[in-house]
Amino acid sequence: QVQLQESGGGSVQAGGSLRLSCAASGGTISSYCMAWFRRAPGNEREGVVSISPDDTITYYVNMEGRFTFDRDSAKNTLDLHINNLKPADTTMYYCAARWSTCPRGSLAAADFDYWGQGIQVTVSS
Repeated sequence: QVQLQESGGGSVQAGGSLRLSCAASGGTISSYCMAWFRRAPGNEREGVVSISPDDTITYYVNMEGRFTFDRDSAKNTLDLHINNLKPADTTMYYCAARWSTCPRGSLAAADFDYWGQGIQVTVSS
């Protein structure tokens, strides 16, 4: 049974940077489709980015060149680096996993089986 735990969030000034990390236990993340979601204005979970076991990375929202995404198989972690943070980035971010392949097309929360608790990012002006 895979357990996911996010870390690295918090409060920062606009223009700063954060590294969100998702640590997995009970499973190897390279065997799963891994993804980051964020809470949208309507409180639904919006897919941000995914990485497949075949290393295919897909972005589902406009990252404006400010986001980078890395899987560290040795540490069994998944990192999301956010640079030049803006107040609009303020929300909850969630790590999620799906066994084997990633969904085709859109990235829907209902297609994922395992979730972290979520972590808050707050960007002040």
